[in-house]
Amino acid sequence: MSAVTVTIGAEHPALAGHFPGAPILPGVLLLDEMLRAVEQQRSCAGTRWRIGAAKFVKPVRPGETLTLEHEPLPNGSIAFRIASAGQAVAHGVLVPAIAPTGPHDARGAAVPAGPRASAAQWAGAPERGSATLLRIMIFLSLRLGRPVARCLLHLIAAYFFAFAPGARRSARQYLRRALGREPAARDRYRQVFAFASTILDRLYLMRERYGLFAISIEGEELMRDTVARGSGAFLLGAHLGSFEIMSAVGRRQAGLRVAMAMYEHNASRVAAFFRAGNRVSAPEIIALGRLGAMLRIRDCLDAGKFVGMLADRTIAAAPAQLVSFLGRAALFPSGPMRAAAALRRPVIFMTGLYRGGNHYHVVFRQIADFSRSEPAGREAAVRDAVARYVALLEAHCRSDPYNWFNFYDFWHGADVGETASERGVTGSPP
Repeated sequence: MSAVTVTIGAEHPALAGHFPGAPILPGVLLLDEMLRAVEQQRSCAGTRWRIGAAKFVKPVRPGETLTLEHEPLPNGSIAFRIASAGQAVAHGVLVPAIAPTGPHDARGAAVPAGPRASAAQWAGAPERGSATLLRIMIFLSLRLGRPVARCLLHLIAAYFFAFAPGARRSARQYLRRALGREPAARDRYRQVFAFASTILDRLYLMRERYGLFAISIEGEELMRDTVARGSGAFLLGAHLGSFEIMSAVGRRQAGLRVAMAMYEHNASRVAAFFRAGNRVSAPEIIALGRLGAMLRIRDCLDAGKFVGMLADRTIAAAPAQLVSFLGRAALFPSGPMRAAAALRRPVIFMTGLYRGGNHYHVVFRQIADFSRSEPAGREAAVRDAVARYVALLEAHCRSDPYNWFNFYDFWHGADVGETASERGVTGSPP
C-alpha cells in the first residue's frame, strides 16, 4: 500500500466564498487533489483515473494534514482511503478513465466497445429453487448416498431445463459453437445435468468425501515443482467443470494450499446451505474490491500458497480484453493477469473437467511467468497471457463441451453482429 501526505491551504482559489467564518473543504476539491496526488505518485503513463465510488465520513478544514493511502486492486482499479490525524475522512475506488476501461484486442488496439450485459446478467441472476428444496436435497444426498442422489438430480435438472428458457437459449448458442453443429435437446440437457452433477459433488467435496471420486491429473509435475519453489502462483480457472475438485487434488499433493479470490454475489447461497450446521472443508476466501485485498493476495503468495481466480466473467467497468473465443469476439477480464504481473508471479491454468459418473480429469498448464517479465514489456505480456488463457479455455470447451457453466449470453449478442475476424480480433499467440 502506498501513502502520500496532502495539505490544501485556505488560500486555494476554489475555497473563495465557501462557508465564511467556518470554511470546510468541498468534497469535489478534496477528490480532485487526491486524484492528482495518486496519478503523480503512481506515474501512470497514458492512464487517467476517475472516481468509481466514494464515501465521505467527516468534514475537513483547510490546512489539515491529510494522509492518502492507495493500493491497486486485482480488477485494475485503485482503492483509496483519506485520513486526518488518524481519523477516516473518505474512502472509495478509482477506475481507469481511458484505455484500461474499454475493450482491447489481443494486440492492444482499441475496438468498438460492446455492451457488458453479461456482467449484469450473471451477477444479478436469481438462483432457482427454494431454501426448503435445497435443505431436502442436502438431507437426502447425505443420508441416501451419491448414487440415489444422482437419480433425484435428474428431477432438478429437468426442472431447470424446462423453466429456464434464457438458459436454454444461451446453452444452444454456446453448444452450436463448441460442437460445430446444431445441438439437439439431449445435448442441452446433458450440459445442464453436468452442471447439476458438479453442484451435487461440491456437497461431498466440502465434507471431504474424496473417496467417492476417481480423479486423473494432467500437469501434476508442474504443480509439484511450483509448490517446491515456495513462491506461490496464480491459479486461473473458469466456469468450466469444477474448481472445487482442487480440494481433492490438494490431498494428493503435500503443501498445495489454495486461497480463492472472488467477488461476493448471490451464487454463494448454495455454498452457505451446504455448510450450514456442519463442520465442512471451506477454502480461504479473499474478497475482491475491498481495501487490503491486494495485500492479502501478496501475503498468501509470499506464504507459498496458490491464489485461485475464475477469470472468464467481466465485472462492470473493470479492464477487459476482446479475444476470439469459439469463433466470435468475447470480453475477458485482464485484471487477474495484471495482478500477477504487478506481483511478478507465475500463472497456471486449471480446470476440473467432469467426465460422467464419478470421474474428473484435472488439467494444469502454465500460461505465463511474470517473475521474469520486464516492466517495459509487461503490457504486451499481459495481453499475450490473456489470449493464451482463452485459447486453453476454447480447447477444453471443444474437447469437453458439456462442462461450460455460463448460462447467459456470453458473447453479448455477438450472433447478430460481425465475426471476430471482421472486427480485427486475433486469437492467442502460439
